[in-house]
Amino acid sequence: MSNKMWGGRFSEGPDAVLEAINASIDFDKRFYAQDIRGSQAHVAMLAQSGIISKVDAKAISKGLGDVLKEIESGKFTFSRALEDIHLNVESRLAELIGPAAGRLHTARSRNDQVATDFRLYVRDTVDELDTVLAGLQRALALKADENAATVMPGFTHLQSAQPVTFGHHLLAYVEMLGRDRGRFRDARARLNESPLGAAALAGTGFPIDRHMTAKALGFDRPMANSLDAVSARDFVLEVLAACAISATHLSRLAEEIVLWTTPQFNFVKLSDRFTTGSSIMPQKKNPDAAELVRGKTGRVVGALIGLLTVIKGLPLAYSKDMQEDKEGTFDALDTLGLCLTAMTGMISDLVPNAESMKAAAGAGYATATDLADWLVRELKMPFREAHHVTGRIVALAAKKDAPLEALSLAELQSVAPKITKEVFAVLGVEKSVKSRTSYGGTSPANVKRQARAWLKKLG
Repeated sequence: MSNKMWGGRFSEGPDAVLEAINASIDFDKRFYAQDIRGSQAHVAMLAQSGIISKVDAKAISKGLGDVLKEIESGKFTFSRALEDIHLNVESRLAELIGPAAGRLHTARSRNDQVATDFRLYVRDTVDELDTVLAGLQRALALKADENAATVMPGFTHLQSAQPVTFGHHLLAYVEMLGRDRGRFRDARARLNESPLGAAALAGTGFPIDRHMTAKALGFDRPMANSLDAVSARDFVLEVLAACAISATHLSRLAEEIVLWTTPQFNFVKLSDRFTTGSSIMPQKKNPDAAELVRGKTGRVVGALIGLLTVIKGLPLAYSKDMQEDKEGTFDALDTLGLCLTAMTGMISDLVPNAESMKAAAGAGYATATDLADWLVRELKMPFREAHHVTGRIVALAAKKDAPLEALSLAELQSVAPKITKEVFAVLGVEKSVKSRTSYGGTSPANVKRQARAWLKKLG
């Protein structure tokens, strides 16, 4: 038996294998609210334009509302034989109101319908992600404000480089997440055009009002080219790219948390709420939530690569390949939202070990740059000469297995005779971070100011 919704051309129904590979209802049913919202806007426009009667439009709109209630209450039965959310909704509408339901699909195609649904869904989800991203920024900024003066080592090449503060380190991620939010905002602005009314690919001969439906659905305008409207998926690619970048930022933070919680670092402690134990080793407290955030980044990046691969060889306009745009996107959006929520919980519960951090900050001659800067500032040495002199002093300290501040003035003067006792004012890690007062630097005063500016901005 042919499909009753589109099968007039066919004398036989689809093979079971085709039905299995063709059906999308198992995943696109999550579009139900957007699909019904788009249909209600479309039918209101059809009536306003005189294309269908207002009586039919009223019946269709009420029927769509009833279908929405059935789905939301869990009473709706989805059918794979009807392929997708569009035909499932329309079929149930016909059962509820009769032949008038057949007028709903006037002047549109499933091609512009799914493109509209998808844009609405992605737009709604981007708005939700922005809220969750802001929540993580707030948690980081609060922790940064509390730890504006908590000294820790800053690293390059994962080797101790210069002392920084824990607050400063956390604020780096606040900045990254701010850019993530900006990318999502930019993507949202570009996707906020309506494909509805482009029909299959060429537009329609009916006197529709695409500006009316665009406005009703919160779009800025209708898309200007019908071919582009039904075939464009760059709006999804752009959002997935923003997801992949944001997930990568989370993965970097997760990796640091994994390192910081090891006994070798002992920089932070995670709460029991975000750690697990071992089935054999009773002493273990594993940072599983952080590890999973790190691991799930691959899924988000994979969704972007997968869709790029689908789209790269498609001619205009619509091809069934484009059905593959949804599952990976849904998974990526869900995964990023989950990872952001988990990371917010971890950061909120995280307790820094200030003593261990400070001890590590003083290791590895992390104040060597401060010494070189002092030589330039106070003795007027060219920086390259100061760099060389400081390197010799570090070698002397390493030979004695002592920190720089433990060297005597005489030992320092054995390398650079003009050094005075005032040099010791820059050799402690706390003195070092306090001196970094340049804009964006790690001084506690800077960190306090930046953390509170972010908290005020985030509300």
